[in-house]
Amino acid sequence: MGFLSKLKEKLGTGSSSEMFEEAEHGYVELGSETHMDAKSKLMVRPFVIEEFEHIKPILDALREGHTIALVNIKPLKDKDLVELKRAINKLKKTCDAIEGDIAGFGENWIAAVPNFAYIYRGQKTAKGEKKAEMEEVAEYEE
Repeated sequence: MGFLSKLKEKLGTGSSSEMFEEAEHGYVELGSETHMDAKSKLMVRPFVIEEFEHIKPILDALREGHTIALVNIKPLKDKDLVELKRAINKLKKTCDAIEGDIAGFGENWIAAVPNFAYIYRGQKTAKGEKKAEMEEVAEYEE
């Protein structure tokens, strides 16, 4: 089997005679169509947690691995701090399981990312010194 036949077979385009004619002219047209799978794209998606049950879509999106979740926790924070802590712990465990990252920013937002990303927390400084940047990013540890 010749090179062009193998190429034709792999690409599944044109007939052999067309391929040979194009090869004689010094080129082989492969097509300009690019098929981007919807799953190969990154999505930044906002979520709001008003009740503990509202974390399920966030967990599902993180497990799929193509979503950066920006979570507004203010409604649950105003309503029930115990449920908020439970929800954050569940999000943290899921991020640990998928080797992702989670951090709070501001008083009412959490960012959760899958394993291909990390959250910038500013430069590490000596103990006792304040961070120069991003002072409001919080670590969530158990």
